[in-house]
Amino acid sequence: MTKRILFTGGSGKAGRHVVPWLIANGYEVHNIDLVPLDSPGVTNLLVDVTDSGQVFNALSMHRDFPDLETGRGVQPYDAVIHFAAIPRILIKPDNETFRVNTIGTYNVIEAVMKLGVRKVIVASSETTYGICFAEGHRDFHQFPLEEDYDVDPMDSYGLSKVLNEKTARAFAERYGADIYALRIGNVIEPHEYEKFPAFFANPETRKRNAWNYIDARDLGQICHLCVERDGLGFQVFNAANDTVTANTPTRELARRFFPNVPFTRDIGEYEGLYSNRKIREVLGFKEEHNWRHYVKT
Repeated sequence: MTKRILFTGGSGKAGRHVVPWLIANGYEVHNIDLVPLDSPGVTNLLVDVTDSGQVFNALSMHRDFPDLETGRGVQPYDAVIHFAAIPRILIKPDNETFRVNTIGTYNVIEAVMKLGVRKVIVASSETTYGICFAEGHRDFHQFPLEEDYDVDPMDSYGLSKVLNEKTARAFAERYGADIYALRIGNVIEPHEYEKFPAFFANPETRKRNAWNYIDARDLGQICHLCVERDGLGFQVFNAANDTVTANTPTRELARRFFPNVPFTRDIGEYEGLYSNRKIREVLGFKEEHNWRHYVKT
């Protein structure tokens, strides 16, 4: 039976690649967002996730006219993927960024749980590690960056994502649900590989995110793996590709830009400082879009 997925924020930078990937892999996807996603196979509903009533209605109404023909009433969703958010600082005032991201996430997970869905994938962020939007230079605590890190952002966006992880954990505990928070790295769309030569020439421009990236299509694979893997309860996963966005070895980058940050384990020559080891070992993630397929060095 085809799995039905409600996707929030599918019209955004990541969602507009993840949604088609999921549809191509056999899912029915219904996108709720403030603007529709113009992509084959997806249905849309305009919803403000900060309005709890709208979210409850979106989860408990037909997704399209053909649903009326079955006579079976509204069919439940198998999973919800929640990406809707203000995507960074400096778009809205800080308090509005925090409000939208935290209240929106609470509303979505609450509605999902109370309506009986037991699989949610939530978009967390690399910013939880506290450096992306930090004031001035700030050292990471340790390398590589893994999910047991003491996350400590100082900005409204990163803080909202930390709180969202706590919200997800609370609901997972209360309802015995699977809620997986993806700390999504710097999303790279296919056309953005043209930026990589500049990254190589100026590696200092990438130090705030520890030279990580996630190809938007590989993020689709990660979401697919999360939907299919049951029984993990609450989990946090770094969502990143395997290697750094540099043609300089990883330890050399670390010595140059973060000389005082210790390593907790050995690391491969170009292995990402933003480690995806957990999604590889637990979910079986295998990247398909290493930047070397698209960029000449």
